[in-house]
Order: sequence, then structure tokens, then C-alpha cells
Amino acid sequence: MDESTFEQLVIEALDALPEEFRRQLENVEVLIERRPTPEHRRAAGLKPWQSRSLYGLYQGVPLTERGGGYTLVPPDTITLFSEPLMRDFRSPEALREQVRRTVLHELAHYFGIDDDRLHELGAY
Repeated sequence: MDESTFEQLVIEALDALPEEFRRQLENVEVLIERRPTPEHRRAAGLKPWQSRSLYGLYQGVPLTERGGGYTLVPPDTITLFSEPLMRDFRSPEALREQVRRTVLHELAHYFGIDDDRLHELGAY
């Protein structure tokens, strides 16, 4: 799959969000990178060999932690890593589903839901 088609999968996942969630997406940018950089690995707390399965990363201030002083700040970012996703999910259907799951997972962090809570909810 080429990068353009991968980007379409990300757009589909975002477009499928319910309107009530899309309205709350403020000051957040969704990016696509081929693979995690050393900076991404550090932000995720991963060693280089652990990043092979890093599909996405949220970096920013979750909505639940934003206060009145949250102004004039750079956008939060959700980065999706196309190479690990395309490597691990070879069929178009499996890749589409995992891209959707990854987008939702990183958006959960944006909305203030941490990994422990996602485990409790059965999102893993």
C-alpha cells in the first residue's frame, strides 16, 4: 500500500468520528510519519527495539488537563506510523481496522483517557 492510500485510511477513521467528538478536536494535528524517530521513542518511553510495534503517539495536553491558562500553545499532535502498521497488518481490511483502532486510541489520550483506563475498558 502506498502512503497516499494509507493517508486515506486515516482520513476515513477521522471522518467516521461522531460529530460530538469531532467538535471537540481543538488545537490538535494528526500527522503521518513512516516510522518513529528517536524523539518519538523517548516520548513514548521506549527503547529502540521496542518501537517496532509503535503504531501511534499522542503528544500534548489532554483536554481534561487544560485550564484557563491554556492559550497560545502549539497544537497537540497525534502521529501515526505507517511502516509498522503496514508491516504488521498486510490485508487491506486488517490495516483499515488497525488504523481506526490506533486513531481512536490516540484520541482517547487527547480526551484524557490513559492506558490503564483503556485496559480496564478492554480497548487492548
